[in-house]
This record gives sequence, structure tokens and C-alpha cells, in this order.
Amino acid sequence: MAQHGTLYYLCGKMGAGKSTLSRQLAQDHQALVLSEDDWLAVHYPGQISTFDDYIEKSRLIKPFIKAHVQSLLRLGLNVVMDFPANTRRQRAWFVELSEAVQAEHQLYYLDVSEEQCLAQLAKRRVEQPARAHFDTDAVFYQVSQYFEPPEASESLILVNRGSSNDKQA
Repeated sequence: MAQHGTLYYLCGKMGAGKSTLSRQLAQDHQALVLSEDDWLAVHYPGQISTFDDYIEKSRLIKPFIKAHVQSLLRLGLNVVMDFPANTRRQRAWFVELSEAVQAEHQLYYLDVSEEQCLAQLAKRRVEQPARAHFDTDAVFYQVSQYFEPPEASESLILVNRGSSNDKQA
């Protein structure tokens, strides 16, 4: 039987550095990065201006993304998903996606303070003006109210990435 690829996915508040870490993980593990922001921008250009728009469009691409990622994992390719795994339900989706094809999976948790996230969002608004309408402090607080840190009861393969050091949990 051929070796399946590994799925890497990320948990962290808006502005925590998930996209930056995704690129680093892809380099470290010779993996393909799939970015939710990129997929949504291509499939729904100009159609996401509120958090509710994002939730709706994200839900619509999930079935296709799931089948695509499972095909890649079956081929033995490592995949980094730059999609949020910020709730129990989202994390369960990643686990199901990988376990259905008997692929390994790892969750990287970026445990970053709100102050650091807000500073990073301010920087991103300057560097990526097209995102400025969505990457606001108000959206950060709206989205953060749904954030659920990973818990031991989820039985995840978890790598913590704090602001000062890395810990294997």
C-alpha cells in the first residue's frame, strides 16, 4: 500500500500568522499550500464583504475542497491547508477529511495575544489594501467571539506555536 500524505492545518485568531506559518510548513514538509482566501477570491470575486458572506461562501467550497485534498493525500502529497481550524467543528472537519483516507494530520495552534493579532492586522491593511475593508478591529472582535482553543478532549495531534517557543502537546 502506498504511503499517504500528511495534512497540516492551523488554528489561531485572525492576524495570528496562519498564512505565514502555512508557507513555512509547506517549505519544511515539501507540501502544497491551499489557501481559503485564494479559493474564495477566485470563486467569489467581490462577493465577500461581511463575516456572514464569508461563512456562506466558505461553506459552499468545502465539498470540493474536501474531495480535492483527499485525492492529493491519497497520492502521497503533503498538504497544508491555510483554512481556519478555530472551532471544534472546523477541527473535526479536518480530522474527518484526513482520517477518511487514512492520512496523518497535525494541527498547529498559534497561541498569540489579541494585541499581537491586532497589530498584525493593522500591518496587513497597509501591505494588502484590498483586504482593508475586512481586516478591521471590528471584524477581529466579531470573529474572535467564536474562537475555541483546542482541547485535549479533541484527541488532536497538536503542535503549539506560542509567541516565544514551540511545544509539542
